[in-house]
Amino acid sequence: MGISLENDKKATERKVQEERMKITQPDKRLTMTGRGRKVLTRTRGTKPRNDMDCTSIGGICQRNTYICQGRYLKDKCRGEISRQCCTPAAAWSTLCAGSHHNRVRACDSYGCGGFNSKSDGGIHKGIDIVCGDYGIINAPFSGNLGGPVGRAVGDSVQYDGVKLYNKVHCVKIFNIRPYGYFGSVVQGKAMGYLLPQQENFSGITSHLELQMCDGSDPSPFI
Repeated sequence: MGISLENDKKATERKVQEERMKITQPDKRLTMTGRGRKVLTRTRGTKPRNDMDCTSIGGICQRNTYICQGRYLKDKCRGEISRQCCTPAAAWSTLCAGSHHNRVRACDSYGCGGFNSKSDGGIHKGIDIVCGDYGIINAPFSGNLGGPVGRAVGDSVQYDGVKLYNKVHCVKIFNIRPYGYFGSVVQGKAMGYLLPQQENFSGITSHLELQMCDGSDPSPFI
């Protein structure tokens, strides 16, 4: 009888001890704690182990306090957060076939084509690239088409764009009729043509509109 009570007591103590041991799992860390002290800590890797993600796209890993002629990309370099990937300027091809460079639309009677320029609808969160009506539009970089995209025009939504993305960049291109809305495209190859604008906006500088999917400025890449 005494042995049985002793065994029951030990079993109860083990259960109490197990109750005190718990595993907590925050977003990026798996930690086991017991009786108020840390027993095991394991960080799940969210930062790259090397710089390959940066160098494979022609970038250089450096502290973001240094001047970058192009644009900094996060989460491409190993080490501390301030160490980021500096990508070269003008990394994309010319969008309008036949042009030697991507020319930003100047101000006309309908507005201006620069990033953050003011318009009747508010602040312009894209860049207008000059191209003639029905002009061939080339892919600025190799990637995949992600389907049609729309934008607010007055009280309605106008679907006159397409999404293009890869592991580094994501853009929306408007005023374009793509040859397809899905599938892969190659940098510098034709992906569609510019929709005519002179018919509805006489005197406007015909253009395509280029937006980054995250709303940032695409200027460093064009």
